[in-house]
Amino acid sequence: QVQLVESGGGLVQAGGSLRLSCAASGIIFRFGVMAWHRQAPGKQRELVATITSSGTTNYGDAGKGRFTISRDNAKNTVYLQMNSLKPEDTADYYCAASMGDKNYWGKGTLVTVSS
Repeated sequence: QVQLVESGGGLVQAGGSLRLSCAASGIIFRFGVMAWHRQAPGKQRELVATITSSGTTNYGDAGKGRFTISRDNAKNTVYLQMNSLKPEDTADYYCAASMGDKNYWGKGTLVTVSS
């Protein structure tokens, strides 16, 4: 059974930082493409960043400039370091894994940025 469990969300003031973690189980983590997405209230889910098994990263508009995705294959964990947070970064953040033609999602962690 595949499980993706996000953690690290919470309330932070504008300008602050958070690091999200996503622990994976039930998949061969080191082969998967991992990603972070987010969904703000009333908006569509959007891509924040992806990272391949070899560590190549790609950022969506939501993640460019202030966010960094990384992974630790030994710990089956992917991270999202978020700096200089803004109120518009408030959203549910979801971890996703792509393994071949299968995609898996976590349940999300809420990030709230106060002004």
